[in-house]
Amino acid sequence: MTITAIPTITDGRLTVRGKVVLDGVPDNVVVSPASSGSAFIGATSTTETSLHVFTLGVLEGYRLLCLFRFKIWWMIPRMGKAGGDIPIETQMLLLEAREDSALHDEDVEQPTTENTFYILMLPVLDGQFRTSLQGTPTNELQFCVESGDPDVQCSQSLEAVFINSGDNPYKLMNESFMILEKHKDTFSLIKNKKIPHNLDWFGWCTWDAFYTEVDPQGIKEGLESLAEGGCPPRFLIIDDGWQDTINEFSKEGEPFLEGTQYVYVWHALLGYWGGLLPTSKAMKKYNPRIVYPVQSPGNIGNIRDVAMDSLEKYGVGMIDPTKILEFYDDLHSYLASSGVDGVKVDVQNVIETLGSGYGGRVSLTRQCQQALEASVARNFEDNNLICCMNHNSDYIYSSRKSAVARASEDFMPREPNLQTLHIASVAFNSLLLGEIVVPDWDMFHSKHVTAEFHGAARALGGCGVYVSDKPGNHDFKVLKKLVLPDGSILRARHAGRPTRDCLFEDPVMDGKSLLKIWNLNKLSGVIGVFNCQGVGHWPLKESAHDYPTLSSKPSYLSGHVSPDNVEFLEDVAGENWTGDCAVYAFNSGSLSQLPRKGIAEVSLGVLQCEIYTISPIREYNQNVHFAPIGLINMYNSGGAVEALNCVNDPSGCTIKIKGKGCGRFGAYSSTKPKYCLVDANKEEFDYNADDQLLTLKLPLCSQDASNFREIEFVY
Repeated sequence: MTITAIPTITDGRLTVRGKVVLDGVPDNVVVSPASSGSAFIGATSTTETSLHVFTLGVLEGYRLLCLFRFKIWWMIPRMGKAGGDIPIETQMLLLEAREDSALHDEDVEQPTTENTFYILMLPVLDGQFRTSLQGTPTNELQFCVESGDPDVQCSQSLEAVFINSGDNPYKLMNESFMILEKHKDTFSLIKNKKIPHNLDWFGWCTWDAFYTEVDPQGIKEGLESLAEGGCPPRFLIIDDGWQDTINEFSKEGEPFLEGTQYVYVWHALLGYWGGLLPTSKAMKKYNPRIVYPVQSPGNIGNIRDVAMDSLEKYGVGMIDPTKILEFYDDLHSYLASSGVDGVKVDVQNVIETLGSGYGGRVSLTRQCQQALEASVARNFEDNNLICCMNHNSDYIYSSRKSAVARASEDFMPREPNLQTLHIASVAFNSLLLGEIVVPDWDMFHSKHVTAEFHGAARALGGCGVYVSDKPGNHDFKVLKKLVLPDGSILRARHAGRPTRDCLFEDPVMDGKSLLKIWNLNKLSGVIGVFNCQGVGHWPLKESAHDYPTLSSKPSYLSGHVSPDNVEFLEDVAGENWTGDCAVYAFNSGSLSQLPRKGIAEVSLGVLQCEIYTISPIREYNQNVHFAPIGLINMYNSGGAVEALNCVNDPSGCTIKIKGKGCGRFGAYSSTKPKYCLVDANKEEFDYNADDQLLTLKLPLCSQDASNFREIEFVY
């Protein structure tokens, strides 16, 4: 029997690698091969309409993870075991499957244990139509395909759902998006986009500090109070409320705002929440007219949004799509002339409700997105654009240039039950969004009961780091674990995502699972472990009967971490890797050594976290085994290590490190070095023979000096 990875339908069953994924597949469902073992699933109908719901078959017997829109703007994760657990507006579905590695092999005395593989389903765009997945109470999996315009109809959609399989879920996701990027030619992967430089600098946002009452004096006070505490913001987001005061920010001949390198301002995709005022003489050139949003069944099938209900009632001042580029260009050129460097563009998904008469939601979204990206490229340097409230597949598969997008609903400092949901949502949403953008984790407050929790998560999220503290209301103990004295941050290389053993566990409501998030630095890995249980519950999900009640949930949860939790660690380990790792726990300050598949126990209370730097141990000679940890006073210690090499000669061994920043630098060393140099100057060091932790202090850089350091350990 030949087992193929290519999905096929035989006798009413959709199979992948010999496993039945869907049973009872209707005759109108078709599979079209794509490439590299992937395929598209579609269906045909005898009628033409602007919205179809097609049944694909019964889905049972798999642990599953889906990402779905619980509101029109935002996604959250949902875990389950069958089709009935899949909500409407699902935009990603991942299944965990197992296969026998040896089939009736007579030469093998004992059959090999089953291996895990993963099946990915992505509802995509098919021409002018957009697809989403949904389940039924009888565990059927369906897909909904819609245009958003009654005049744009079809009787079939043959490339509605992309399906692929693989042994590594992260590689599977990336390879699937590579296939789709080439096949659809409507969007670009993050690796093919220009990354804004401000992501590597600490920032401040005015929203929670002032809400819509933002003014120049308040902005000046906020920037100064952070700088005076040793954490100077190098980029600024002036959020909603600037429109009436923008002309006050800059005086002729003076810089826009002293001390900042990047300034962003907020606007909505259609200018403001309700669009443009049709009676305004200044806006007349863009031909605005009042139109009334039409929400799809998916928009109102989960949680209705009060803002959309208001817009549905009172209408939106819709810009003539043929004038949208002119509008953005006029707005952005004005902002640029005032010293603004970029924009945060909000309320993006409103466009999907306005497609009637404009060729549908996909066509209108693409037209607006292309115009926005073109204007940003024309008026601002460095691709300085943050997209927000845009968690629909219309945007995801139409994003050619935009490189940063918010990955969850807002950080809400006054909502204690939403803090853990925020962390978990971003981590899981980054599985999908991280393929096309750098996920933006939103602002947080440094002086807040959850400040350490949020700060640690952002340190390993691979994202920009910015706060929205009120002027003078800061906790610099937290901030200095994120921000170096020059205002730079130690940003990890990729989007922070849940570890493989967390993908199908509910870290918020099952009462037992810790959330683990992994990432890579240039020479090491990092794992954050978070106890998100017991202080909130997912929207649209009640506590199941087999979940502990809030009162019975333990105050501490135990789990384990392993170097094996860091995917692709071998890519940064180098050829001298012994296979073992130095594991440094940030909060406890402990250093241990573990083999690749070794484990270390961790126990955390509610809203507690721990960050582990996982540094491969390199063997440079018989006596010297070494692993750089980095700045051990920073959450993401390993982000401070830029390069590593070793020189062996008759006089001994010298390990040279290009580092970044100042503070305590740590490393695992199997033996004590003779002496250490920092920028060619001898520095005192400490060596603990018990845990083999080597530490020294990197002095503060002079103000005009480079932030990079040359560190040498001489053996």
